[in-house]
Amino acid sequence: MLAITNHHRVAFVDWRQRSLLRANLLVLFSLMVSFWMSNFPNNRLNPWLAIPLLLSMIGTADTLRCMRKRWNWYHGGVVLCAYMDLMCVCMILFFLLYPLWLQ
Repeated sequence: MLAITNHHRVAFVDWRQRSLLRANLLVLFSLMVSFWMSNFPNNRLNPWLAIPLLLSMIGTADTLRCMRKRWNWYHGGVVLCAYMDLMCVCMILFFLLYPLWLQ
């Protein structure tokens, strides 16, 4: 059985260290919160959606920190995660700006 040591837990929380898992979880969590806050099928205006947008941008920046200088398969995976982050940021921006267009 795999045991998670205390060092791994500290590395996950420490913002000075790079963590692709932390970045992806932050972006996906902010996307789920934005779905809930926007009341998605009805798309009501909610200026508080700026908070999940900011959190998803921080997660995207954390993902981009994990890039390496030389290309390898890990670098390719980070590029795919960066594209996923950008799609989530665009979706949250849509939830934020679309109700303004309806008025």
